Amino acid sequence: MSVTALLLAALPISQSAIADIARAEQDRLNTCIELVETNPTEAYEESLAWLGNGNRPKARYCNAIALLALDNFEEGAARLEALASAPDAIALEDRAYYMAQAGNAWLTANYPEAAITALSEALRLQKGDPALFKDRAAAYLALERWPEGVDDLNAALELVPTDAEALSMRARAHLATENLLAAEADMLDALKQEPENIDFLVLRGDVREALRLSRGE
Repeated sequence: MSVTALLLAALPISQSAIADIARAEQDRLNTCIELVETNPTEAYEESLAWLGNGNRPKARYCNAIALLALDNFEEGAARLEALASAPDAIALEDRAYYMAQAGNAWLTANYPEAAITALSEALRLQKGDPALFKDRAAAYLALERWPEGVDDLNAALELVPTDAEALSMRARAHLATENLLAAEADMLDALKQEPENIDFLVLRGDVREALRLSRGE
């Protein structure tokens, strides 16, 4: 090979070529996400083929979400955590998103402790996200760690005071700890937001019954 050919071979990939590669990868990921919704088995097979062509972050993400769609929550969660912590050049917001998805997958798989670990890391990466506070609260409540759950719901509601789901979750936590007046207040606020919500109406009945019993009626 000539000296000129060697120099040309050593030239870095142009910015336009890099952009084309990134666009093609994003298109492939979009296709994978669509398949996850319609045919998760095919999405999983596509992820394996993609991984065989290079262990790129988007290929690993495709594989992880396909596993989740196939109800393999533990493996999917573990792979999302690994991706969020990988040394690849991954944007901070993407790392937070992967870790949040891992946390919710752990919670779905009934591993609330693992969910708390993942969601705490997601909150470290993306501070002040009310959805993450609420998700971690759900994990705390699953473990009956009521004070920590209430703390996270307080944080979520400071950011979004009208979040009916967070209000109902906090009401249930208060009910569990017999803080009945606080439970009643949160339950009523939740119903103001969603007056026809069946779960909230059931909660109202539970709170009213607890209040009645506490009064010796």
